[in-house]
Amino acid sequence: MLEINSRNARQWSRLGSRATFGTAILDVAETHPDLMVLSADLGNSSGLDRFIRAYPEQFLNTGIAEQNMVGIAAGLAKEGFNVFATSFAPFISMRGGEQVRMNLGYMHLNVKAVAIGSGIAMGLLGNSHYGLEDLAVMRTIPGLTVVSPADCSEIVKTVQAAADFDGPMYIRLTGGPDNPVVYAEDYDFQFGKAVSLREGAEVTLVATGTMVAQSLKAAEILAEAGILAGVLNMHTIKPLDGEALLQAVAKSGRLVSVEEHTMIGGLGSALAEHLAATGTLVPHLMIGLPDKYVKAGQYGWMLEQLGLTGAAIAERVRSFLGR
Repeated sequence: MLEINSRNARQWSRLGSRATFGTAILDVAETHPDLMVLSADLGNSSGLDRFIRAYPEQFLNTGIAEQNMVGIAAGLAKEGFNVFATSFAPFISMRGGEQVRMNLGYMHLNVKAVAIGSGIAMGLLGNSHYGLEDLAVMRTIPGLTVVSPADCSEIVKTVQAAADFDGPMYIRLTGGPDNPVVYAEDYDFQFGKAVSLREGAEVTLVATGTMVAQSLKAAEILAEAGILAGVLNMHTIKPLDGEALLQAVAKSGRLVSVEEHTMIGGLGSALAEHLAATGTLVPHLMIGLPDKYVKAGQYGWMLEQLGLTGAAIAERVRSFLGR
């Protein structure tokens, strides 16, 4: 089994989210002979080139046909296979959305839908390839676990845990090559259990995906200004760790949600829904993608333009706190 350590974390960071997924699924195959991996003509883009060479009988390329891919994955799951199916985020979550709803949600079949290039990671390919709304769509499907790993180490943890998890899941991979490292050492990972990365008495930043690393950077900048900000990695959007959320806001009294997803229907909405349902009233700033199609560009440039860097997040938090 792949180990989480500083050397591996650096290597996976350089490879990026998709190549790390391929590395993790190749490792999992050694102990899961029932594994089947499907791709909608994106095997190499999903980091699966080595897996395909090593396990050609356990891979299927369905072509550019995401709806069929989900249906085939469901059929294989009915026959007892442990199935992972990959495509770009908007294609698997929306083009194949009805099949995910019926075959994964309603029939509760053991398929892990892996969305590569989520958020704005596809850069110059533009809005047709961006995962702007996928969390909002996927988390409404009953019975579907929704996970957004913070970094490449957590992608490895997610794939390992998903291979042993019996049930449908949507795994959202964000970021590109040179993904910032959040975890350089092993840690306890469980679906539905958020991870507290930093304590803060004045505000809590709850983040998911790539924005966990950016929120840690923001917290460091805020600390230099004398502002104590906590950071909570909410890697599982559904089921949400409501207990960890309530504990964090009880300590800090203010909440900031940070996500590489539209602010409508994503992490921020999930947090607000839970707070409202429990009668917990705290000031809540939502940071994420705007409610519009964004101008395409290089990934790093887009993060800066959209205010999703550590420095930009810190500035928004200072304004929110009146500091």
